[in-house]
Amino acid sequence: MTATATRVQALTVETSPLDDVRQLVPFLDPRNPLLWLRRGEGIAGVGEAVRLEFSGPSRIADAAAAWRELAGAATVVDRVGVPGTGLVAFGTFAFADDSTASSVLIVPRFVVGRRDGRAWLTRVTDASAGAAPAGPAPAGPAPTPFGPEFRLGFLPGELTAAGYGEAVASVVERIESGELRKAVLARDLHAHLPAGADVRRALVELALGYPGCWTFAVDGFVGASPETLVRVAGGALSAQVLAGTAARGGTAEADTGAATALAASRKDLVEHAYAVESVLTALGPHTATLSSGEPFTLKLPNLWHLATDVAGTLRDGSSSLDLVAALHPTAAVAGTPRAAALEAIAELEPFDRGRYAGPVGWIGADGSGEWAVALRSAQIDASGDITAYAGGGIVAGSDPVLEVAETTMKFRPIVEAFG
Repeated sequence: MTATATRVQALTVETSPLDDVRQLVPFLDPRNPLLWLRRGEGIAGVGEAVRLEFSGPSRIADAAAAWRELAGAATVVDRVGVPGTGLVAFGTFAFADDSTASSVLIVPRFVVGRRDGRAWLTRVTDASAGAAPAGPAPAGPAPTPFGPEFRLGFLPGELTAAGYGEAVASVVERIESGELRKAVLARDLHAHLPAGADVRRALVELALGYPGCWTFAVDGFVGASPETLVRVAGGALSAQVLAGTAARGGTAEADTGAATALAASRKDLVEHAYAVESVLTALGPHTATLSSGEPFTLKLPNLWHLATDVAGTLRDGSSSLDLVAALHPTAAVAGTPRAAALEAIAELEPFDRGRYAGPVGWIGADGSGEWAVALRSAQIDASGDITAYAGGGIVAGSDPVLEVAETTMKFRPIVEAFG
């Protein structure tokens, strides 16, 4: 189901070069930021020129179709010509088909971007009602000072640590009985953002603390995800599958040992193989070539992941959102078999995940884009209530005590950014 305007807006989009912009976060709205950032490069949006909302089982496919229509009606002048210039929309999608959380595409009024040492400003106006107004183009956004510091404390949510351990044990029993092979369970924490608090402060902490992750903010949904769902540019696609986790060691020797143990762990390798298989199966029909490398250990500031890189070339003209629709939900965030895993999640998680573990990212007018799995994330609602999520893949041999500890590690980016 799609909630859109009755007419397709005819947007006029102009991208012009800027002097190099070193930091994007100061340009953002303090309470309603739009951001996609990794290693200091990405795009920052200000305002809303277009907002499209979607829901239900076809929400991502509906968004892909609506985007093609909107992009087809737009007039784009792009004087920079790198990924993220021209017409772009930020997007975030609910995890579950029956979620009450809205899935959205937002075209900002302004986009400030930076990539490979080049910076730009994109202005978006709606020409649907007639000719563009005479006179100079509207001024772009300017960086503003950050608001006062704040520190939040997170409390247990609807699924406590003890309850999560019980849910893990239930999944292990189902695996042993043959009902499924893997299910990904999440738990939640709650906090409240003070009135007038500057969300950009948390985004800076995430970007600095986890520079190799995708730091994102879309419609109150914020986080720093390590997992690339899919990237599309010039007919090429890539993804990085993450599944299997270990804590970082306290010394160099212990850290090396943790990585070595993860790389040799049968439990984690089995969990990882399910995730890679689901990505290859989803992307295969859309590609002329598709390959995956060998699993390797990916180092993050607080943990190790097993990772596999996937690369290919498109053969059917799919947009990045078309591929997102084909991929979601992967075994890395749902489980396998998918239907049985989703049934277990719905039964054992006493909350709506909202956008947690759903796709988040951006799409360009030509269908290019970058999308991540929305992990290490939290939703901030209009009242300031914050719900953070963290989860783990449960397979045969999973230990409830260790799985609780893993989710505690995965909460760390959000808890530290806000607290």
